Amino acid sequence: MHAEKLSISLPAETVGFLEAYRTTHGVKTRSQVIDMALKQMRERELEAAYRDASAEIDPAWDITVADGLGDETW
Repeated sequence: MHAEKLSISLPAETVGFLEAYRTTHGVKTRSQVIDMALKQMRERELEAAYRDASAEIDPAWDITVADGLGDETW
């Protein structure tokens, strides 16, 4: 996996939390903790997108797709 090096500035309180989380959970580096957090954020965004897309589904679509044909017809 290719990794890119970044330089970020965080409040001291956030760095303290990051370091405490790293130590408590046995994570090797701060970068891994940040990567874990960003992956969770990405998953939440994806879940929200799926929820939004699911809300757009027309319930009448299932009836239209089936068009009265059973599985044995195919």
